Amino acid sequence: MISAALQDAIAKVGDISYEAKARRLTIAFNRFRWEAGSRQRVRSALQVGGVLALQARKIRRDRRDAVVELLAIGFEPGEPPGGVLTLSFAGGGDLRADVECIDAVLADVSEPWPTPRAPAHEA
Repeated sequence: MISAALQDAIAKVGDISYEAKARRLTIAFNRFRWEAGSRQRVRSALQVGGVLALQARKIRRDRRDAVVELLAIGFEPGEPPGGVLTLSFAGGGDLRADVECIDAVLADVSEPWPTPRAPAHEA
């Protein structure tokens, strides 16, 4: 459900925060509201708890204003109830979070606004 809601969400690299001591990953997105039936985006936040380690590939943390587009979130089971959450971004970048269990919350934190463009995908 969360992966579908966040498909085509965009974020700045600087809006990705990992707090190792708190074991928490937080990302602020501008999410396309697929469920609205019209072209809208809304500011949303995803928070994942129980994160034991985080790895980034092809995401330059020093380019805080760079924009990334989320394609999907996947889960690869490990020792129950844990595993690896993978956030896959356009252009081949990803974040891999080793988690104790799936402990995630997605919340819209603003009013939606109209957008002139809808994400397009090849058939």
